[in-house]
Amino acid sequence: MTASYLSALGLREPPFSKEIPDAELWLPASKQAVVDGLIDALGERASVVLVGEPGVGKTCVLRALRHRIPAAGFRLTYCHNATLGRRDFYRQLCVALGLSPAATAGSLFYAVSRHVEERAEERIHPVFLLDEAHLLHQDTLEHLHILLNYHWDSRALLSLVLVGLPELRDRLALRRNRSLHSRLHHRLEISPLTPDDTAEYLRLRLRRAGCDRELFASDATALLHEATAGAMRDLDRLAAAALRETARRKRKLVERDTIARVIEEDTRERDR
Repeated sequence: MTASYLSALGLREPPFSKEIPDAELWLPASKQAVVDGLIDALGERASVVLVGEPGVGKTCVLRALRHRIPAAGFRLTYCHNATLGRRDFYRQLCVALGLSPAATAGSLFYAVSRHVEERAEERIHPVFLLDEAHLLHQDTLEHLHILLNYHWDSRALLSLVLVGLPELRDRLALRRNRSLHSRLHHRLEISPLTPDDTAEYLRLRLRRAGCDRELFASDATALLHEATAGAMRDLDRLAAAALRETARRKRKLVERDTIARVIEEDTRERDR
């Protein structure tokens, strides 16, 4: 079906695939501003809290950060398994850094600390991106502030970027986490797409896939935006399904009734 729906609609590749190079990612102005905020914060050697609702584009923002941050002066390390206890968290971090994991929590922490100091000697600033940070084990969360205690001549040796759902802010505001919270000087939030953002996103992704004409009717785009509430992940999924349904109906334009059908089927699948 993939090849047939593409050819039927004049597309050379799936327009809403995640397989897109970092350099070709499109972000609306609001998300570009978040990336700018991250770049500025890391340029100050600061640490950051970045929150957003599910599917609003946190991964896209991190990919854009990876593309834009100067490779010569920074080393980004991505950690995603937030539910681990403190020892296993540092073990995962060691693996991500290319270090040999030690047996004890103390040895693991020492290995990470030594890595940070060695990068400082090379004038490289490590940045640890902790995704799904709202799920961080409490003993890990309580220990992270110790990592941020490393300074040379009042200069921070690393930055943390804690990325998660909005409840991350509530967890950090708890009294037992205030030591870490006080060290996270920049707090950023990713907003959902606006209706204009949604329309522009659809056009640009379709153009990249080889389609220069309007493929979504304006009322179909409006319904798609309403159904997804500006969440990019949901938009990708429903827009791709709408293209397949449009080709199945042998139409050349994605119309409102097609979007309504796709939403209905998607809701049914998710409720199973």
